[in-house]
Amino acid sequence: MQHHNVSKVTEILLLGFQNLKSFNFCFFLLLLIIYCVTLCGNLLIILVVSYSRSLHSPMYFFLTQLSFSDILLSTTIVPNMLQVVLYEGSSVSFIGCLTQYHFFSCSEALECLLLTVMSYDRYQAICNPLHYTSVMDLTFCIKAILLCWLVIFATVLMIFLTVSHFDFCGPNVIDHFFCDLEPLLELSCSDTFIMKLETFFLVLFLAICPVIVIIVSYAYIIFTILKIPSVTGRKKTFSTCSAHLSVVSLYYGSLITTYIFPRQQNAKTLLSLFYTVVTPLLNPMIYSLSNTDIKQALKKLFNNCFAIFQVNWLVSHSALPPKEKHCPSTL
Repeated sequence: MQHHNVSKVTEILLLGFQNLKSFNFCFFLLLLIIYCVTLCGNLLIILVVSYSRSLHSPMYFFLTQLSFSDILLSTTIVPNMLQVVLYEGSSVSFIGCLTQYHFFSCSEALECLLLTVMSYDRYQAICNPLHYTSVMDLTFCIKAILLCWLVIFATVLMIFLTVSHFDFCGPNVIDHFFCDLEPLLELSCSDTFIMKLETFFLVLFLAICPVIVIIVSYAYIIFTILKIPSVTGRKKTFSTCSAHLSVVSLYYGSLITTYIFPRQQNAKTLLSLFYTVVTPLLNPMIYSLSNTDIKQALKKLFNNCFAIFQVNWLVSHSALPPKEKHCPSTL
């Protein structure tokens, strides 16, 4: 009888940022600007890599996939967060909350795997340059991306099947700005030990193992760079992986700090804001500002667009006057 009297959660209330008060609208505008710049920056990276033949290489192919992952992550989190900030909290359906978490976990896992594949690409380019083109060919790149998506699909499916067997009986309030797994499990009245065990192995497989691969790859890269006799050669070689190393440091630094160290909810919320909102904004900036090839491709793309605009403007403003002004005069 007690089991039948338990009411199931059908709606989730996200509290968001309760301490902002009078700064809500300013924070809303800031988030909106960041979201628009994030979309434009990552779409521009995808466009310029697709447009420029000089950027048709494995490194930039994986960069476009990283930009897609950033767009997916930002679009999953920010639009709903704008509503949470503007109305000082927002309600979302339970199914919508689960859907947001699944897309969030999908984009996070994809970013972890992509950063790992990109570190392997840099390892092959610097430590094994003679065989780079034969190892990192188009077939390998496509297989690597398909394998990443296959792993992500299996992971999300496993989480979905496990969570679908849980009973959620309240309360229905989450003190966060998006639906993360930990606050979701706190709403469950079922035994969540299996889900926590699955989460531990998934974090080990999708986060810890990629970090180890990245560290080992960069250890070999650093040893190889130190063997280069000239300082100029060392700087030039290191510059090819400095952008990727910066992105890895930003992403994993904020992610690990969020889920391991802080116990205060305010600190955890701010750190979550960094890797869900700020990192997708910074990634295209880091790659575009520190990469000479992308800057040249961007300049060429803008020059071509400006030239096309000038031609269209000249054509539209050099049209002949109306025909009646050129009719032959009557005798």
